[in-house]
Amino acid sequence: MDEEFRSLMDRLRDEADGSAAYDRLIATDDDEELARVLVEPGRPLWAREIAAFRLGCAGDRRAFEALVLLLNHRDPERCVSAAHALERLADPRTPRAAAALATNTLRTAYALHPVRLLTALRAPESVPALVGTLERLLAPQEPHWRVALACVEGLGRLGDDRARPVLRAALPHPRLAGAAAEALSRLPAG
Repeated sequence: MDEEFRSLMDRLRDEADGSAAYDRLIATDDDEELARVLVEPGRPLWAREIAAFRLGCAGDRRAFEALVLLLNHRDPERCVSAAHALERLADPRTPRAAAALATNTLRTAYALHPVRLLTALRAPESVPALVGTLERLLAPQEPHWRVALACVEGLGRLGDDRARPVLRAALPHPRLAGAAAEALSRLPAG
């Protein structure tokens, strides 16, 4: 049992409020039972989250849609769990979905975890999505500086020279300057 699963169990135990279904979903080794939870009507969100997380971590692609919805949830803890499971799922659709969430201007407040997931995935979609998101977030009075910082840090980790112009543009921003300088130092000499 990994740390992320323990964290999910602790967080959802209270939400499940002593439900026997909680204990069953945590203990079962039956992937078919978990998959049914994703599609059965009337299942609470906590049950769907447990099922999606467990299936995703096991590499079962039936969890993909539920995990993407959880990655875009307003509750950051749900996003963290979904990102963890999506990274382990290794579904080829994940980078495209994460890029769509990270670049959605209407959901910028919830883009932090998709940005971090894109960095971890190191997919072809990662650099263009992070560059595009960061460019937009450098506008004056932009309130989502934490998402911008995650883009800067991610671009530094990815070390792709295509990020150089936007990282230079981030240097004058007080909350981003240190991370932008660090990210620029990680890019190939050029």
